[in-house]
Amino acid sequence: MRDSKLKIISGNSNRPLAEAICQFIGVPLTDTEVTTFPDGESFVKINENIRGRDVFLVQSSCPPVNDNLIELLIMIDAARRASASRITAVIPFYGYARQDRKDQPRVPITAKLVANLLTSAGADRVLTVDLHAGQIQGFFDIPVDHLLAFPVLYEHIVKKELRNLVVMSPDVGGVKMADAYAREFKCGLGFVAKKRHSATQVEATSIVGDVKGCDVLLIDDMTETAGTICAAARLIKSHGARRILAAVTHANLQDMGYERLKEGPIEELVVTDTIPVDPKGLPIKVLSVAPLLGEAILRISNNESVTSLFRVKGF
Repeated sequence: MRDSKLKIISGNSNRPLAEAICQFIGVPLTDTEVTTFPDGESFVKINENIRGRDVFLVQSSCPPVNDNLIELLIMIDAARRASASRITAVIPFYGYARQDRKDQPRVPITAKLVANLLTSAGADRVLTVDLHAGQIQGFFDIPVDHLLAFPVLYEHIVKKELRNLVVMSPDVGGVKMADAYAREFKCGLGFVAKKRHSATQVEATSIVGDVKGCDVLLIDDMTETAGTICAAARLIKSHGARRILAAVTHANLQDMGYERLKEGPIEELVVTDTIPVDPKGLPIKVLSVAPLLGEAILRISNNESVTSLFRVKGF
């Protein structure tokens, strides 16, 4: 055990990731009961002494989103009442992140509401990966360590030996993230303009950038129905791209998403395990962020900088 003051507690959303983090750090997963009463109420009981300990609660707000969010809040409250010295909510995937602004009359800013709930429950800091919008950090009045999955994805993609690479964003909103990838790969940059007809229907309308005869890497932070990336991939292919790969941090794939990936031109979809992913026989490569989160947890616990975790090996 490398650090006995550390206590890592897992909810039910992504226990395999929590176990992988513990294996990397060299500490056992804290014995905890996280169950549900017959009426649907969540119940948490920590079966170990955590008084004065540095506690990290690992819980993604993936489906069922509301259940997992409430479970996290109850875990925080349980740890606070058990006299933990510091409580860090490790949220590999921060749900409700797309509701980060009022884009229509009389709608909530739920990403801010979730931040308030986490703080009120007793979280002292938050550790997360690839927020949908970096500005969400400003919704918190507690420290937020916002990690990027890029170093994890980069190590896999660079081995593909892609030729005449062009990094593309499947929509205008993701250009900043795509630009960061393009700078590291020292390659061309482009994006696809889209028109959204509904939550599940997207039309790619035009492309900015030259992709003829090129290998294209589509970059996005999350996907559910794969509508955006598949529509973009089809348009890019029609403009003469040679190969198309996609890299997405959070793959919250639904049945419709699997069907679209099966029928689409994407050669490989590279994702991380911030959300549990079943490839279902499709060319989906799942990479683990456990070492990234594990190293961040160690550094936070030891009051060290996490800045170097944003750097790619060799740069």
